[in-house]
Amino acid sequence: MTERQLASQRDDTPLPADTADSPVIFQQWHAFDDTKGQWSPIDTELTQSEISSHTQPIENTNSSGNLVLLTWNVDGPSDAPTPRISAIMSRILDRTPTVNIIFLQEVTRAALSFITADSRIRKSWFLSHVNANGWEGNQYKSLTLLARSKFGQNYERPTRAALDSVWRIKYPSLFGRDGLCCDVFVPSCPSASSSEGPVSADMRVRLVNVHLDSRKTHQARRRQVSVVSSFLRCVGRGVVAGDFNAVQAEDETLIEDCGLMDAWTGLHHEEPGFTWGVDGKQRHPQARLDKVATVGLSVKHIEVVHPGFVTVPGAAGEEELTVPWSDHSGLICTFEDIA
Repeated sequence: MTERQLASQRDDTPLPADTADSPVIFQQWHAFDDTKGQWSPIDTELTQSEISSHTQPIENTNSSGNLVLLTWNVDGPSDAPTPRISAIMSRILDRTPTVNIIFLQEVTRAALSFITADSRIRKSWFLSHVNANGWEGNQYKSLTLLARSKFGQNYERPTRAALDSVWRIKYPSLFGRDGLCCDVFVPSCPSASSSEGPVSADMRVRLVNVHLDSRKTHQARRRQVSVVSSFLRCVGRGVVAGDFNAVQAEDETLIEDCGLMDAWTGLHHEEPGFTWGVDGKQRHPQARLDKVATVGLSVKHIEVVHPGFVTVPGAAGEEELTVPWSDHSGLICTFEDIA
């Protein structure tokens, strides 16, 4: 990223006043460049026509105001990463309603290599990163994908949302984890009329993909959610989703304690919504580790997406093994049109 682009992102991106213990690191979106046959960084100041001159044309199949987010911890360290991530991505891409925001956690280098080589991803998605640069020796990281059919550049298409900055929040972490943030501009529903017809405005929406610290480290998770909450509240509209690692009793009210709304309890207060240990084969009891939390957004629908199984070769002379796609279930969340 050039100094000009970095300065532009910093100047144009609303950030909390105090980020002393949680510095931000700006990066760039990537799109697959057909003319070069490779993933290339894109400048969010470019027009859609400039981007499209290097990429395959995409039909805008989801022009409504609905944002549809799916988050999934893909269990990076487990065996058979390629067939498992292949199955997970197929499940996500075949979903109805069409998903236009994907948050993945525990994406290993092997999983990232598969994702970036997948022709469906190359044709239809923007990626927050396409290699392990900046991973700082970590075994896995989070990855955000935004659908090209939903998100474009600049404001050339009034019915299409627009990409803006993407960055990492380096909040305090015992495991080298961070929050993967981005802003998008979404056309709001027309709320008034003029002589030329309905008037609508582009609303900044902040999206934060998290994998909070694991184990009995509630105080670390509390600080991480507090930091993320400050990033969301400074723009007034956004969502944080991912693996909250809510393994302690104190974690049950963490979202509300930090001024956010828990999407699951808002719609399914009497249902457990377990996303981990649902097969009964884990050492620990079932838990709702994965969550979606919002500020300034209304949730229309949320459901748990349970993993299937893949068959992989066993060791020499042994039978094939059937393994789950992940030890986590995913969550899919549809938001109301933005007013």
